[in-house]
Amino acid sequence: MREATINRETTETKINLTLNIDGLNQTEIDTGVGFFNHMLTLFAAHGAFELKVNAAGDLDVDFHHTVEDVGIVLGQVFKEALGDKKGIKRYASDFTPMDESLSLVSVDVSNRPYLVFDVEGLPEKVGSFDTELVEEFFRAFVNQAGITLHVKLIHGRNSHHIIESIFKGFGRVLNEAVTVVDPNGQVPSTKGTL
Repeated sequence: MREATINRETTETKINLTLNIDGLNQTEIDTGVGFFNHMLTLFAAHGAFELKVNAAGDLDVDFHHTVEDVGIVLGQVFKEALGDKKGIKRYASDFTPMDESLSLVSVDVSNRPYLVFDVEGLPEKVGSFDTELVEEFFRAFVNQAGITLHVKLIHGRNSHHIIESIFKGFGRVLNEAVTVVDPNGQVPSTKGTL
């Protein structure tokens, strides 16, 4: 079973996070940031992952440290749970509609961290949530997980719908990319390693 748990504590956040890639699509998420909880729940549901997150951060400052640090730990846990990557599909891309919004999310589980985040025109906030933190979350995840991730907004007007489309798509492409498709368990690279 591809599963890992990490506990991380700094002067800004305390995070306990468990990810089961092959889990039962169950979530227990409490970051103290309602909108972020909602997005992580969508990510896990559409990725068919079992995800447990308990995060306590310096929310009296703002949400930045909590969102970024959850991204860091989720990326670390994903990499650890995935293991040697033998037999996985590796690549996946998906268009995900959410009412008037449409996003494209594409991933390469390559051990090469790189983020392209092409999402223009979001207002500064959705409720009390700073929308710039969406990119910060993905950058933190990508850097720790060692994946290449492209996120592109095709169109959309409602900020909640746009971000929801992206998180749902992210779950869907990660699920597809880590699906085991090679019964012989070969690493999906002509180099023989990722």
